[in-house]
Amino acid sequence: MNKEIRTQIFTRLRDENPHPKTELNYNSPFELLVAVTLSAQATDVSVNKATDKLFPIANTPEKIFALGIEGLKKYIKTIGLFNGKAKNVNQMCSILINEHNSVVPQTREELEALPGVGRKTANVVLNTAFGQPVMAVDTHIFRMGNRTKIAPGKNVLEVEKRLVRNIPKEFLLDAHHWLILHGRYVCTARKPKCGSCLIEDLCEYNKKEID
Repeated sequence: MNKEIRTQIFTRLRDENPHPKTELNYNSPFELLVAVTLSAQATDVSVNKATDKLFPIANTPEKIFALGIEGLKKYIKTIGLFNGKAKNVNQMCSILINEHNSVVPQTREELEALPGVGRKTANVVLNTAFGQPVMAVDTHIFRMGNRTKIAPGKNVLEVEKRLVRNIPKEFLLDAHHWLILHGRYVCTARKPKCGSCLIEDLCEYNKKEID
């Protein structure tokens, strides 16, 4: 896939959705960090249901840490893997309080040093909360990169690096959201909605292939 086609793809995605946003509910970088940490192997809908009750009660490192692990579990028990996530978020809050003056750091290295925060979570926070042109690759974006041939790769990191390298700079800041939303609702895993896809004529997906 050449630069001209990639530019056309992202121009169409931008025209359809000029100001894409995450579907996670949040009002601060810290709330986003907690929400994304909770979203691992869980849906945004399930996370929002939990945080819509949690954040009005506790939305700072101090307040969530004060809940304790068991107190936090009561709010997030409907989310998958909530036991481990409660422990991670509790420890995360302690580190933010003691090492970062309760402020969410703005480097990938510092974010990845927090419990429960991997590269994808760090990139989501850097991109969405702090406006950094990085690419968080989840299962939807990994599929999109390979299926469309925008950025094929054997693993998540390979796809991430190719997306950052291949996507024209004018689109890179919002590309994460365009791709994840398109992968979530149009370019779905089992039955992609090719007939109603606005980039179908630009996509290099061979429908005879098995993903």
